[in-house]
Amino acid sequence: MSNFFLAAATLWQRELVRFWRQKSRVLGVVASPLVFWLLIGYGSNDLARFYSGALVLTVMFSAIFSTISIIEDRREGFLLSMLVSPAPRSSMVLGKILGAATLAWIQGLIFLAFAPLAGVSIRPLELVPVAAAIYLISFTLTGLGFVIAWRMESTSGFHAIMNLLLVPMWMVSGSLFPMSTAHGWVKALMWVNPLTYSIALLNHTLRLPNAAPGGMESLVVTAAFGLLLFLASVIMAEQKATHSAA
Repeated sequence: MSNFFLAAATLWQRELVRFWRQKSRVLGVVASPLVFWLLIGYGSNDLARFYSGALVLTVMFSAIFSTISIIEDRREGFLLSMLVSPAPRSSMVLGKILGAATLAWIQGLIFLAFAPLAGVSIRPLELVPVAAAIYLISFTLTGLGFVIAWRMESTSGFHAIMNLLLVPMWMVSGSLFPMSTAHGWVKALMWVNPLTYSIALLNHTLRLPNAAPGGMESLVVTAAFGLLLFLASVIMAEQKATHSAA
């Protein structure tokens, strides 16, 4: 048990140290969604409407950039050394995901500082559920990035999947238009899109207008999706370890 927590804590710390040495990532991850949000928000005269979507986009960008390190670790041989170590594979997965999720969470909190521009007031006692919701979303999106990056051999392939899958997922999550105005297959996609529930969860915690899904439903779906992605990551790591040992 001690090996499990020590390995997870070590990898979590490694992600934070690596980030500290690349401070420009903060600017890149936060600035892009911020500019996008300001342009769309001011253009439509409704900054509040797009705020939660821009916040999730910030977290998603951070999760993507952080999980790219899996491809770099494989190329440098660090990933193989982790897989053949006596530590459980699940601790390696947990450490990587927690480290990347913590970075995404921190950058999400930085973006949260711009809430007054959208007319969103957050009382001190409301910071706890808002911060918890952001971390849950960070964990879930990092798990998704882990699953995608694990199968990738190059960063260019990872970015291609990101543009093909993650950006459309974000676009039909309620970030740009509410579910109530969607029609046909687009509305069906929004109902099955896990990011729809992440956006709704933020809207509920920030007390922003949100017709559907409900708060408890959004929490359960987001948490279940995050757990499913973590378990999938562990299974993939176990399979890789078995192949490497063979």
